[in-house]
Amino acid sequence: MQFITNNTIERRKYWIEKIAQLSRSSKEDIEYAYQDICQTLSNEYYSFGLESLLDHIRLCGTIPETYIHDSSEEKLYSKYTDILLHSIFNVMGFQSTVLSQRSDAADVECTTIDLNYSFVADAKAFRMSRTAKNQKDFKIEAVANWKRGKPYAIVVCPIYHLPSRNSQIYQQATTRSVVIFTYSHLAMICRYLFIVGPRKVQELFLNIFDAVDRKIPSSKDAIIYWKTINHIINNTINKDNQTIWRDEQNATIEAIETSRQEALALLNTDRTNIERMTHEQAIIALLNSHNIIGRIHKTNTITDNNILSLI
Repeated sequence: MQFITNNTIERRKYWIEKIAQLSRSSKEDIEYAYQDICQTLSNEYYSFGLESLLDHIRLCGTIPETYIHDSSEEKLYSKYTDILLHSIFNVMGFQSTVLSQRSDAADVECTTIDLNYSFVADAKAFRMSRTAKNQKDFKIEAVANWKRGKPYAIVVCPIYHLPSRNSQIYQQATTRSVVIFTYSHLAMICRYLFIVGPRKVQELFLNIFDAVDRKIPSSKDAIIYWKTINHIINNTINKDNQTIWRDEQNATIEAIETSRQEALALLNTDRTNIERMTHEQAIIALLNSHNIIGRIHKTNTITDNNILSLI
């Protein structure tokens, strides 16, 4: 069975271009861009159901290499992953809201009335070509501080970027009641949702939050952490469908390979273009990539602002 289909790849291409186009909006129109993403995701879900959710979940953790580092399109892509998370939790029956502007708060807040618990959520995405795995990238401590009275928090990450042996992030998570999660696990639970309904999914998340809060010992050990999380999810899902876990293992392998090929296509094109440059073109490109002209101009405009004259 193939999980990353041609439709999946076409949907991915459509969204990469859509986010790039929306990112060109002025700052005054950025709220419109957020609303556009929300509405389009909603329309896709009502048209294609679970298929559209899984297509997004399985590939969204990888930032497209076509986006320039720290560009407006990269920032909007990050917001897209948060809006996607918000949409998924709504489908799961949580009352979810997504914050569009504040930088000192979690991007997604969720509440469930029936089971009387709440949490904040944050989605992470990284480039396939990223070499360093810095604990600060995951913002576990920051997310813990953003709970603002809520008992739990969850950070959803691409599985390929997470440390698999020892890392400070696991100690931070178990100390501060922050669940570290992957899009692969989220895809499993989405599939489980369509078998058992929202109530059991909300119970499953509560068990996961409770395990990180009270049962997993505080340590840097990734194996202990993931064995506990996997045991809770696998045992719960297997009661109703024994194929989901195996399917999503295979889907994860396909998704990583798809993201790899997507990244390599652009990186190889860039390498070819650089190799074809003349000496003069290479110098100009290097100057532009480091913004040398702009930095020289900025340096030349620096003054003392006459602050010492204000007496």
